[in-house]
Amino acid sequence: MAMKINLSLPISLFFLLAFFSTLAFAKKETEVAADPELITCKHQCLQQLQYTEAEKQMCLQSCDMYHGLKHEHEKQVEEKIRKKIKDEGAPQEHDEEEESGEKEEEKAEEGGEEEEEYPYIFEEDWDFDTKVETDDGRIRVLKKFTEKSKLLKGIENIRLAILEARAHTFVAPRHFDSDVVLFNIKGRAVLGWVKETETEKFVLESGDMLSIPAGTPVYIVNRDENEKLYLAMLHIPVSTPGKFEEFFGPGGRDPESVLSAFGWNVLQAALQSPKRELEKLFDQKDGGSIFQISREQVQELAPKKTYWWPFSGHSKAEFNLFTMFPNFSNRYGTLTEAGPSDSRSLLQKHNIMLSFTNITKESMSTILYNSHATKIAVVISGKGGLQIVCPHITSRSNEKHEKSSPSYHRISAELKPGMLFVVPPGHPFVTFSSRKENLQILSFEINAKDNKKFTFAGKDNIVSSMDDLAKELGFNHPSEIVNRIFDRKESLFFPFKLPHEVRDRRGDA
Repeated sequence: MAMKINLSLPISLFFLLAFFSTLAFAKKETEVAADPELITCKHQCLQQLQYTEAEKQMCLQSCDMYHGLKHEHEKQVEEKIRKKIKDEGAPQEHDEEEESGEKEEEKAEEGGEEEEEYPYIFEEDWDFDTKVETDDGRIRVLKKFTEKSKLLKGIENIRLAILEARAHTFVAPRHFDSDVVLFNIKGRAVLGWVKETETEKFVLESGDMLSIPAGTPVYIVNRDENEKLYLAMLHIPVSTPGKFEEFFGPGGRDPESVLSAFGWNVLQAALQSPKRELEKLFDQKDGGSIFQISREQVQELAPKKTYWWPFSGHSKAEFNLFTMFPNFSNRYGTLTEAGPSDSRSLLQKHNIMLSFTNITKESMSTILYNSHATKIAVVISGKGGLQIVCPHITSRSNEKHEKSSPSYHRISAELKPGMLFVVPPGHPFVTFSSRKENLQILSFEINAKDNKKFTFAGKDNIVSSMDDLAKELGFNHPSEIVNRIFDRKESLFFPFKLPHEVRDRRGDA
């Protein structure tokens, strides 16, 4: 009888542990399943009748990815709150924790600290701050790159803003303490460039690029009657690294004029006007810095055409990226790159190149990396996917073990309009379009001088360019097999399809 009791006790304990473990797992699964956003997201994926099964699975994976990122973000917020409460409650530990934080930062810089899983992907809803918003438009500014990841220190001084303006709107005059590379993603605009004694006017079409030196007062008009205007503005601060400000000259309360900050005695002396008139001028209640104007006002602000051919009556942008002859083109995609036209351009000054990639539906770019340039890419049209190889991120299972050889992590993302991604130099990456539409990407290539693109697939890839013995030693395989795998007639863009034998094997399975 005693023997039976002794045996039943551990068995009972085992079943109790198993029971509570099952409860804990079920609770976690219930929490995940109970997230209404996740349920809605997956339901919408399954309801898309035009999607193939593969596309539905990709959509479901994206929902899980979103849920994971959201959960991780909530954990980070809770951790920050907990740490803040702890710091406020125990000030004597601050110095010790600060010293520990500095050591952790040093480790991260040396590559010894785990980074977040998606350091190079920026979502429209999460990673942008809305700086200006009215009923007729808004300006969103991407957070500092280093807020996302310390791996992006090389571009921490650069900021990106997106301006959206409804039809027939006026974007009030302002200047920036930053050089600006302006690109017209979509729409038709007039830009007024205020000089010392006059205003030079530029008529901008989709694809036009214009560089604006710091301190230059500009205003913008959406001259289209129906279509929204979308401008990408790359800011290179000249005052405070990683930070830029906008300054309004004309303005009242909203936007507030910089002049209203001066004392009344200074303004009266400078403008030779009584205080009463000045108060009335700077006390107007306006509707924000982006507002709708009449068709007549749009026409008045537009440059006047001349009748003397071939002059058009307005100034032109430095170039139009959408209408330039592509650097490379085939049936699967095109690549157009543009640098400065002369030494006065901000592209030349800041070592920047603009590129436009159009990947045909059901196609992909080759696997490639840049030698020097950091790629800041904005998805402007279509949908598709992205994969980046990163050596800085390690799996949690290996974080306690010192690596004897390099280990790489794949960063994957589903691309859609408004998303932004960054690819540091040396990091191989690939982009591919969906089955339904082309994928169009605008890129700012930072540190573009002497940059070269090295490819792993297609004509003239780096493996095929090696001598045969190097291939055999590197892969421990006969060079004939390596050549057969890597040699390909197409360059840069390919059809995104699996080989027939791979598809057949999967079908048989």
